[in-house]
Amino acid sequence: MAVVPAHPRAVRSVRHDPADRPLLVIWEATRACALACVHCRAEAQPGRHARELDTEEATELMRQVASFGRPSPIFIITGGDPFERPDLTELVRRGRALGLAMAVSPSGTAKLDGAALAGLQEAGVTAISLSLDGATAESHDGFRRVPGTFERTIDAWAQARALGIRVQVNTTISRRTVEQLPQVASLVREQGAMTWSAFMLVPMGRGADLGALSAAEAEDVLNYLYDLGPHVPIKTTEGHHFRRVALQRAVLAQRGVDHVEALGLGGLYADLTARTAALGWGPGDRSRRPPLNVNAGFGFAFVSHVGTVHPSGFLPVAAGDVREQSLPEIYRTSPLFTGLRDPRQRTGRCGACEFAAICGGSRSRAYAMTGDPYATDPLCGYEPGTFPYPEDVAALLAS
Repeated sequence: MAVVPAHPRAVRSVRHDPADRPLLVIWEATRACALACVHCRAEAQPGRHARELDTEEATELMRQVASFGRPSPIFIITGGDPFERPDLTELVRRGRALGLAMAVSPSGTAKLDGAALAGLQEAGVTAISLSLDGATAESHDGFRRVPGTFERTIDAWAQARALGIRVQVNTTISRRTVEQLPQVASLVREQGAMTWSAFMLVPMGRGADLGALSAAEAEDVLNYLYDLGPHVPIKTTEGHHFRRVALQRAVLAQRGVDHVEALGLGGLYADLTARTAALGWGPGDRSRRPPLNVNAGFGFAFVSHVGTVHPSGFLPVAAGDVREQSLPEIYRTSPLFTGLRDPRQRTGRCGACEFAAICGGSRSRAYAMTGDPYATDPLCGYEPGTFPYPEDVAALLAS
């Protein structure tokens, strides 16, 4: 069979050099939060830390982010719960004045109400992200361990959209939540969202014992999420091999090859697919959202509540401190960031993989499970060189 070129937008790359400036900078404004979520990376606390960046230090951090140049990185204020900071609205206003696109990732607490969202909108927030880890109050509130969180999240979602604030919905995928994916997808489809981000669990913080999927189950889930592309705007967090899946699926579709057999998908994929088909959605009318080639330290930087700089919020190794060194200098020159951007540093299957240029694996998960950020991502079971159409892959990567 003649090779038909796969779609050149199967995977997107950032337009500027990700070694020069990040696409996203996430600042953990505080670890204080009224929730006690079973997966919490930050192991959030009831009160604020005495060494949190104060208002002026946070403003200086945003000046440094703006100094990366145009287009400036998107600046996301997360936590804990950012609403635990009384200066949140003022910080958003100052960030907008510096020319930054400002986003906030609040928790589903009593502080998340219409007045708070209106204040963010007036200050210049362009987007928020909300966590939804179950399709019912019972499942979501059980995950968050505070009653009423589900209802507040759904209400905030509707109110934000009514205010013109774009909403990203985040869902943690673990053994505890995976069976709810069709129902959560249905909510996202009905309510409408800028993005649905499926977070492939990194076993750290309170999530260390939550129950990650096996590598084979992760392949099933990522292929299932790919199938949902015409229905909901899918992306993954710490599921970087979704980009490899997208490329494989594009090649197989162009060749007319059945992906279930070719990729050896299993029972979890069949179950999720069957239960979604029962929802009666039809063929779908969205353009598929190609995943973006961003990874820890490669288009992404995280600043903690006390000012330490990390390649990811899920990779607790500090590359510097913004109280001592500028963020652009740390991002561009620190050995940790430059090392993570060098594919030659990766070992094991991630080092040998033909998809390394568009995947790279989760450096956070590699570190959490092996102590080595350059090791193989344990959630990826792909054996390099086994995909049967390497010439198609090479052509697509070169396009």
